[in-house]
Amino acid sequence: MGIPNDDVVLIQLPKDPSEPTIVTVNCPDKPGLGCDICRTLLEFGLSITRADFSTDGRWCYMVFWLVPNVSNSCEIDWESLKNRLVSMCPSCLVPFFSFNYQQGGDGNGSTTHPLIYLLKLCCLDRKGLLHDVTRILSELQFTIQRVKVMTTPDERVMYLVFITDGMELLHTKERRDDTREHLISVLKNYCISCELQLAGPEYENLKALPSLPPAVAEELFTYELAGKEASSKELKSDMMTLKKATVTVDNLLSPAHTLLQIQCVDQKGLFYDILRTSKDFDFQIAYGRFSSNAKSYRSLDLFIRQANGNKIVDPKHLNALCSRLQEEMLQPFRVIVVNRGPDTELLVANPVESSGKGRPRVFYDVTLALKMLGICIFLAEIGRHSTCDRQWEVYRFLLDDSHEFPLTSCRARNQLVDKVRRTLMGW
Repeated sequence: MGIPNDDVVLIQLPKDPSEPTIVTVNCPDKPGLGCDICRTLLEFGLSITRADFSTDGRWCYMVFWLVPNVSNSCEIDWESLKNRLVSMCPSCLVPFFSFNYQQGGDGNGSTTHPLIYLLKLCCLDRKGLLHDVTRILSELQFTIQRVKVMTTPDERVMYLVFITDGMELLHTKERRDDTREHLISVLKNYCISCELQLAGPEYENLKALPSLPPAVAEELFTYELAGKEASSKELKSDMMTLKKATVTVDNLLSPAHTLLQIQCVDQKGLFYDILRTSKDFDFQIAYGRFSSNAKSYRSLDLFIRQANGNKIVDPKHLNALCSRLQEEMLQPFRVIVVNRGPDTELLVANPVESSGKGRPRVFYDVTLALKMLGICIFLAEIGRHSTCDRQWEVYRFLLDDSHEFPLTSCRARNQLVDKVRRTLMGW
């Protein structure tokens, strides 16, 4: 059964372009639905300026006020967004997409994953080319799962890009042909060859990154709330506001729920990060309000409970939850620059959801920041790295030095880290 698709997701476009678009989702609830919806909004290049969220464990009602991300240059396809959101809700009568899946496992039994395709692209090198390819794929609603970029001595670049299709149509010849034709038409004379096929065993070989040196791994993944949360020595003074994040717990106001009151600086994907944490910690948000106040700060009131319906009263559980929330607000990304032999390497890491999904558009934003700085990328790759308690998606970029941006300079490196952080956070 279910309710009509048109009533599950409503999108109200503004009369004035300066006003936000309002998206309403009204459907039966399921674990992690809010996180999945926020992830999709982020994937489409949208920022949540305000949100109201309520559920009784059976039915869920969410309202989002949305504007395009500062870094997003792609036109929003609202019809496709609506179809994607409807397909995620358990209430639709008939799924919009005819999904094509391959079987896989996660160690906890059988599960399904979207089919993964390999795009092989050979191009003449130029500054900003990798971001331009990434932008084209984003416009076509592809998600980059893994990438291997290699520059040859004759100034050619080979891209091996593993993608999934948000429209789930790459199994059709028409979609594959349209993708190739679009890439060739946009890249013009820089494109030498373009192939698209179903991925084979080579995808599994790229999942694990080469081992990070212990000192680099410690710097990248160690989190200390007292001092390292914002890598202050690498940031400009106005980014020190990241240190101003508070999480207050109230177990007296409501007889049935624990109240979390959160205040922090505004940043891209903030509501997604908080809902991802709730999903990872397996607690339910019965009611939530996400709003802005003075000086670009965000205030969140969340009435939460455990999956069994009880309040959260265990001090250890509450402390772990508050610590993780502060970590997500203070350092949602880890960004460092290190030496890789004689070369300079940029490393960016962010936590992976418990479901195994990585954060959307990180590769898009990092390559945009490098393009804006005029830095050429010699090699790029995406992989996973596991620490004692979490899995991370790690982006590695081997960078070309230049007279315009000498990466041997400490000042230039700090500028690079600052620019990447700002782009990722939507500042």
